Amino acid sequence: MGFVRRHIRWALGAAVAVVALAVGGPYVFIHFVEGTAPAKLTLPAEASATTVPAHAGGSSSSAAGVASAASVTGVWNVGPGSVAGYRVGEILLGQHTTAVGRTSKVWGSLTITSTSVTSASFGVDMASVVSDQSARNAQFRGRIMDTAAYPTATFKLTTPVALGSIPAVGVVRSYPATGLLDMHGVSAPVSFTLSGERTSSSLEILADIPITFATWHIANPSIAGLVTTQSSGTLEVLLVMTKGAGNPVVTGSAATSNGGGGSPITVPATTVPPLTVPAG
Repeated sequence: MGFVRRHIRWALGAAVAVVALAVGGPYVFIHFVEGTAPAKLTLPAEASATTVPAHAGGSSSSAAGVASAASVTGVWNVGPGSVAGYRVGEILLGQHTTAVGRTSKVWGSLTITSTSVTSASFGVDMASVVSDQSARNAQFRGRIMDTAAYPTATFKLTTPVALGSIPAVGVVRSYPATGLLDMHGVSAPVSFTLSGERTSSSLEILADIPITFATWHIANPSIAGLVTTQSSGTLEVLLVMTKGAGNPVVTGSAATSNGGGGSPITVPATTVPPLTVPAG
């Protein structure tokens, strides 16, 4: 009988250990080993400036003052420091985390005439979007985004953006924007709010564009038994616009080059542990 009781206690202890490892292992890894996901992209002045909604066709009462339309009129190119990527919520073996991938291979331009953005088009090299997980990157380039067939994502503004009065340097303004996002072989309309800021030498534009994967016929990123991913995510974009030469278009893309030199890719830390999955 003593042997049986010891065996039962051992079996129960082993079961508890397995459960603790299954639940606690991912928690410890995510929260104490990997840490938190990289922060969302921000504009330089956001920490100290108040975002003022734009008043289309009118003037702003911002105490920070305004500038002349001539100071921003012209063509602005995407330059070094620009970043685009994704942010998606995941559940790894019951633990909530966030997957983030980014690239600086972004190009394009916008045209401002007086107090309106009259045209804008941008491109992103999808094959260069990376996280810190090689397995996730392989899935992203393979079965999820099929970057061999669809190497480039593009956005084209379809409605002019009315700027109202032109804000002074360091003032952040928000504006509604509408355009066509061509990604994974599907072109679909998107509407979102962007934030803009003038610096002494550039225009900086920040946007979080909500993406529902099914709209662009993108396979659900979930991996059965390991990772459950939400059916939607966010396309994060920070554009540093310059009057000078901008980033080059990636070789083989369908866009037209605007010349200039690019910037190195910055790979952020993410919070999902390495997974062993077949490359897509």
